[in-house]
Amino acid sequence: MLAILHPNTELDSEAYRQTMHYLENLPGVSVRVHEIQGASQRLTEIYLLGDTKTLSKEEIEALPAVERAIRISDDYRILGRHKDDHRQSGFTYNGVEFSQNNLNIFAGLCAVDVPEHVEQMMQALEDNGEVCTRMGAYKPRTNPYSFQGHGKGCLPWVFEKAGKHGIKVIAMEITHESHIEEIDTCLEKLGRPTGVMLQIGTRNTQNFELLKAIGRQKTYPALLKRGFGITLNESLNAAEYLASEGNANVIFCLRGMKTEAGQPHRNMVDFAHVPAVKRLTRMPVCVDPSHSVGSRDRSPDGILDVMHATAQGVIAGANMVLVDFHPKPEKALVDGPQALLMKELPAYLEDIRLCHDTWKKRQAIYQTLKDSAAE
Repeated sequence: MLAILHPNTELDSEAYRQTMHYLENLPGVSVRVHEIQGASQRLTEIYLLGDTKTLSKEEIEALPAVERAIRISDDYRILGRHKDDHRQSGFTYNGVEFSQNNLNIFAGLCAVDVPEHVEQMMQALEDNGEVCTRMGAYKPRTNPYSFQGHGKGCLPWVFEKAGKHGIKVIAMEITHESHIEEIDTCLEKLGRPTGVMLQIGTRNTQNFELLKAIGRQKTYPALLKRGFGITLNESLNAAEYLASEGNANVIFCLRGMKTEAGQPHRNMVDFAHVPAVKRLTRMPVCVDPSHSVGSRDRSPDGILDVMHATAQGVIAGANMVLVDFHPKPEKALVDGPQALLMKELPAYLEDIRLCHDTWKKRQAIYQTLKDSAAE
């Protein structure tokens, strides 16, 4: 069961103390408190875990600090959608909204290489009105002799350039708990010129200790990629690990499924799951067409496969696009052959906006149908 307190309930108030005293003394029930800071108010959610079937919803709602109570299912207790659950989906971070209704584009370098390329990428994003990017400093690689990323050594100049060009959020994969501290220390030293979204790559989707570490901190939101060769349910439960530790600011990323059936693409494109994830959870959904397709192959209509895959995800309602660009792909240290070119950025952004507008028009068509059926 979930008890949602009245907005802006003070944790030192008498109403809160009375409510917690009652809940903490329920037999066979453990209590977990989550605080959500929105743009205009703070919301406190109290999860009651254990033997809650016999609890009276009316008695919980009668407690002085409780606004309403919701019975929740076992699956995705914090991030999932539940009956009579009208909680907000998404969050705002560093002035950028992430929800199931809007769209943010994170175009950038899969792996940071030299300052010149980072500068060119961020300048192009600024010129096109974009405030988000992807920049890989820590790179987990299958081959131990492959480039592993510059690590914390590149963070100062990446963050400084982001601030210079008005980049508000950088999606950056981390592979170890220590990377959180390295990022935080560097941002603090520089006066926080930008923000970071901690990305969990497909190889680490079931690295539960890393998930717990990211979940314990609430400064940075998380972008969780679907895991290698595991079910959607298993990947969504990995996201729940983050939320169960206290950080519910999570975006779920579809990046293709590793299977020979996906050929000639790098992975089987799984963007049909965009609406499924939005139905099952309250998380915004990201698509990664670069790692799904893995090439610059072009169809007879003149459009790159990666652009077609992007369109499929956005028209299905994706809320974020994570895509590889590079000023000089032939010199990229990671995934150069799949990177889009800088001259393709304006057309790509226009294509995405067209697809997002189409999604909104599709929504309106079916809303009209739903309204007429309800009459």
